[in-house]
Amino acid sequence: MKISQLLDKSAIIADLKSSDKIGTINELATAIAHSTNGSSDQIADVLMGREQLGSTGIGGGIAIPHGKLDLVDKIVIGFGLSKTGVEYDSLDNKPVHIFFVLLTPENSTGGHLKVLAQISKMLKMDAFKQNLLSSETAEDIQIAIQEQDEEF
Repeated sequence: MKISQLLDKSAIIADLKSSDKIGTINELATAIAHSTNGSSDQIADVLMGREQLGSTGIGGGIAIPHGKLDLVDKIVIGFGLSKTGVEYDSLDNKPVHIFFVLLTPENSTGGHLKVLAQISKMLKMDAFKQNLLSSETAEDIQIAIQEQDEEF
């Protein structure tokens, strides 16, 4: 499964403005809402609900906020890049710069786990992370993800 096929360009934010978790979740929810039947408020509620179970900030400057929403009929991915970093309660207590957002249908069983695993595998590649961090536009980010997808 290719990440680039699940990521719409309109769901990419090349320069997040928020510096805290709630603001960042709201920005990301607004961007990804265009790719769903849900509202940004509904998406933010689902993502924040998941954050209350434990931070999706996995360390190394990366967070993968995710959740299930009955208003999506397929897996949807969004992306955000913070140049300054976001205080996100990540596992290593360091600011987060790279955000992949994942929404899956409520009845989804294993598909979201495969996508989470694929994203995690891609983010273990230092060159890929550097390409993302040095991206200036949504198009740059989209190209970096497509190029990395081709290697898998």
